Amino acid sequence: MLPIVMHHGLFGFDYLKIGPVRVTNFTGIDRAFSEKGHPVFLTRVHPCAGVERRARELKTAILQNLSVIGREKSQVIIFAHSMGGLDARHMITHLGMADQIAALVTISTPHRGSAYADWCAIHLGKNLRGYRLLNNLGLDIQAALDLTTESCARFNEKTPDMPGVKYYSVSCAREFRKITPTFYHAWRIINEAEGPNDGLVSVTSAMWGEHLATWPADHLHAINKRLVPEFKNKTGDITPYYLNVLQTLKEKEPQMNTDEHR
Repeated sequence: MLPIVMHHGLFGFDYLKIGPVRVTNFTGIDRAFSEKGHPVFLTRVHPCAGVERRARELKTAILQNLSVIGREKSQVIIFAHSMGGLDARHMITHLGMADQIAALVTISTPHRGSAYADWCAIHLGKNLRGYRLLNNLGLDIQAALDLTTESCARFNEKTPDMPGVKYYSVSCAREFRKITPTFYHAWRIINEAEGPNDGLVSVTSAMWGEHLATWPADHLHAINKRLVPEFKNKTGDITPYYLNVLQTLKEKEPQMNTDEHR
């Protein structure tokens, strides 16, 4: 089975240990992939740096993990949440990793940027002066600028999809009353500018390559962080949605069931 790389987004992590409890960024989903026979790698890159830095760290993480299991030449399938999808696209196109990526599945990735990132750049950055101050203090917050619609438009122009790599995407959307309260403000701004969204990323921005589905989840529920009680039309555990995507990939590309895809 091809290894699966699970790559986190902005402010994400690989796993946290709280006493004897181990909590991963993709709660329970990594375990489900492992039970299907796939080696699973959880990445940890800088939580709020820009795409270029995070992409370099993602490449290093993949190569190191493949070396550990003695499969340096193996291809991998990447499941990338949120900003992680941009990291992966940059890595594939610009860092010489296309030959080792069988498929990239992006989950609620702002491929075309976010209207909320635009709002933050204008109002919180105060015409970018606030961001410059943080950078001068040694804090790498380039991600805040890389996720604007203007930045992502430039990114897409210079980051074409690579031949031989399969690109898939999943979007997410949730009605206002069912999203995590932290996202209320962002949801309203994005809804007015871009339409249905998950509280941080719109459906239209998340579509890239072959769009597989729009999941009924907010941005955190998409990685099984369920912070809002569900009473009707429950989505519940998001893990089966990931397993369905994996099965779809294998049906479309039977070679992904083997150790070598090409």
